[in-house]
Amino acid sequence: MFYTYILMMCNKQFYTGYSADLKRRVREHSAGGDKTTSKFLPVKLIFYEAFLHEHDAKRREKYFKTNKGKTTLRLMLYEYLRSTK
Repeated sequence: MFYTYILMMCNKQFYTGYSADLKRRVREHSAGGDKTTSKFLPVKLIFYEAFLHEHDAKRREKYFKTNKGKTTLRLMLYEYLRSTK
């Protein structure tokens, strides 16, 4: 399986990525092993989707990085985001 995932960083910003090993990748982010998220610890996994093909996971990651994708994500996670304000 391949996963597209969304992390919430401590500054309330999203980090979007994809991985074949979601648990390992989230542990790496949480341990400060990623240059982008290490400055904004702690991070929290708030969303993921599973795909059978790597190409599909990459395409979804790319979509979530667009303005339309960010809007869609905020609508999908409306209740969670509202509760974290």
